[in-house]
Amino acid sequence: MQRENLIALDEFCSRHNIAISFISSLQQTGLIEISTKENPGFIHVSQLEQLEKFLRFYYDLDINIEGIETITHLLQRIDSMQEEIISLRNRLRLYEPIE
Repeated sequence: MQRENLIALDEFCSRHNIAISFISSLQQTGLIEISTKENPGFIHVSQLEQLEKFLRFYYDLDINIEGIETITHLLQRIDSMQEEIISLRNRLRLYEPIE
């Protein structure tokens, strides 16, 4: 990974005024990945949107890590179902008569 696509974990935590242990908990549950080639680690830029969503769940809505994990799983299932619905609608259009 290129270094310019990474954000230092300690810098991210200090700017957002959060504990590094929160990020570590997210990593342990598999919700985010941390590059730990150097201490204290780095977060890839592509994970920022997801990570900020987790921050809002945890700090603003007071949802624990297990709840965040459940919500993430359910949102992924919803996305998958929506994609399947779109695919089925597109297939159904093949069989609909043209008016």
